Amino acid sequence: MIDFDNVSVSYASARGGDREVLEEVSFHLDRSEKAYLVGPTGSGKSTILRLLYMDLFPDQGRVRIGDYVSHRISDADIPYLRRSIGVVFQDFQLLPDRSVYENVAFALYATGTPRATIEERVTKALGRVGLTHTRRSHPHELSGGEQQRVVIARAIVNDPWVLLADEPTGNLDPAVADDIHELLLDLHRQGMTLLVATHDHRLVKKYPARTLALMNRQVVEIDPQTL
Repeated sequence: MIDFDNVSVSYASARGGDREVLEEVSFHLDRSEKAYLVGPTGSGKSTILRLLYMDLFPDQGRVRIGDYVSHRISDADIPYLRRSIGVVFQDFQLLPDRSVYENVAFALYATGTPRATIEERVTKALGRVGLTHTRRSHPHELSGGEQQRVVIARAIVNDPWVLLADEPTGNLDPAVADDIHELLLDLHRQGMTLLVATHDHRLVKKYPARTLALMNRQVVEIDPQTL
């Protein structure tokens, strides 16, 4: 359900010319699979996630996610793709002047979802992350771990089939990071495809799964215990 076929991506370099980030990358993830994406800062982890929610397109090759293919998707179809994908960011990106409920509901308001449906979906999403009691709170009233749970609730409010997590525990201490990671794994066990980009090798070793490493602009599969 996720397929990279000979994908290459380059960026304009500050020194002039282009800097290649990915070079003929190919890998495949089945539906309901879970995997880690590891590599040093700047190696291309976020680039791969951006290619998946089609905020970026390959210079060469093809990205497929579900029924959507990078070289065939229209601008009009991109919002529908993104509604089927949940994305969890490291830096939360919560709206400080909105309540927890409003932060989770924000994308649903924007797409004209009926108010009764919004109430049902937001309540369900908050329940899945254990935050029903915080629905009227604002982000500054929550701990870092609770804020990340709100981000996850926002990511799953449309009940996506795939969840992409970009350094989801990067700003959290180890105990809270474990708690958040176990929540992501629980969502995977409920049927979501899960791809976690992380530099936290401790978590990868503690909760081993298929591990894809970015090395020299390529993606290779490695044993997580060798990290």
